Amino acid sequence: MTRHLPQIIVIIGFAISFVIGSGLLTPATISTAHALTAEEMLADPALESRARNLSKQLRCLVCQNQSIDDSDADLAKDLRREVRTQLVAGQTDAAILSDLRAKYGDYVLLAPPLARDTMALWLAPVGFILLGIAITLGMRRRAVQIDSADNNISADNSISSADRARIDALKRQHENLNKRDTR
Repeated sequence: MTRHLPQIIVIIGFAISFVIGSGLLTPATISTAHALTAEEMLADPALESRARNLSKQLRCLVCQNQSIDDSDADLAKDLRREVRTQLVAGQTDAAILSDLRAKYGDYVLLAPPLARDTMALWLAPVGFILLGIAITLGMRRRAVQIDSADNNISADNSISSADRARIDALKRQHENLNKRDTR
């Protein structure tokens, strides 16, 4: 069991990086309470539906990876208000997202676009998976080499009788020292 402990740790790390990297723990899959208050809601159900959809796509800039739809922060309330104001003014969803990206950058989007600047965000999960596979294969290869080396050593009894006698003498000396220390 202890021989395989490093491999087990690598496999657990691989599984954790897969779960995190694949987006299985994103705000869309974690149920959260909505922070929207009644006075923020629009009278038109179609516009309110668009506003809620946009709010779920936008990140609260002061919270930890939470949409403005789920956040109680003052900035999130301001962003929800701005989204609703632009919707009432007749802006399209794309125009509203573009306006907010221009003001706050790609970070305001919960799912940043695939661009040269965000390539590391998109490729990091794949890199972690490949790193986990490489570490696992390396450790398995090393374990096989250690096993074969152990078999070669145990099959090779080339220690001379003089060396064996010296080893036995050192063991006896060590045991005597331990007995004396325990008294």
